[in-house]
Amino acid sequence: MQVNLLQCQSSGNPAENLAFINTQLERLPRDSGEPQLVVLPECALLFGGHEGEQLSYAGQGDDTPLKRQLATLARQHQVYLAAGTIPVASGDGRVYSRCYLFDSQGQVLGDYDKLHLFDVEVGDNTRRYRESDTFCPGARVSVVDTPFGRIGLSVCYDLRFADLYRALRQAGAQIILVPAAFTRVTGAAHWEILLRARAIETQCYILAAAQWGQHQQLRRETWGQSMIVDPWGQIVAQRPSGTGWVQGRLDMQQLERIRRDMPLLQHNRFSLPALLPPAKD
Repeated sequence: MQVNLLQCQSSGNPAENLAFINTQLERLPRDSGEPQLVVLPECALLFGGHEGEQLSYAGQGDDTPLKRQLATLARQHQVYLAAGTIPVASGDGRVYSRCYLFDSQGQVLGDYDKLHLFDVEVGDNTRRYRESDTFCPGARVSVVDTPFGRIGLSVCYDLRFADLYRALRQAGAQIILVPAAFTRVTGAAHWEILLRARAIETQCYILAAAQWGQHQQLRRETWGQSMIVDPWGQIVAQRPSGTGWVQGRLDMQQLERIRRDMPLLQHNRFSLPALLPPAKD
């Protein structure tokens, strides 16, 4: 089965970003008749911007213009679409960073709100990141049944929290998505290492679609290196820089063989991770 990751250099202009994604989908190399899974990076339609801009696109409920536009892309191009993240109103003056998974008819199969928010200091031009000023943390783990297998959802900074990935595996995940916008500094240091570690620990395919490059009118520079990692921790395909597609095929028989030969789930002697409420400021 074919999977496709789109590496983007998104701006704060949703119409511009949507046009880029649509053009790339029109050019997507594919085998006719074969189901296609497409994964977009974090903030694929709206990268950066002030809190007010995020809120203006978040709407008042679940049915937002950005969501409808993404559903239309899935339906028009007949792809299963993991639509990166878009802002969705949380009800407390902030927004969720939500990943929707659409089928090829544009229907929602499942969704996930980013659990771990990037409130850190980084040695780059931005220096101080505080996502919790704008975003509200999610409250659930999400695994979705698809023709490709059982897909677990995560977003960017989640990658540093192995308990989430163990919980996804325990919930039946065979494939885990990581739409991301890693900074250039943290990406150079940790991106590949973390992706391969999460694949090895969970014995899942990891599909990581990333933002790349210098973003217009921002001081943000993202790392890129979108990649597909197999359950043995080997890189199937990657795109170190530039925008465009990363494509590969998933071998579910290999996945089952790895899990059978090294039954980590049965051998683990530690109790299962439990999701805690978000910490108070």
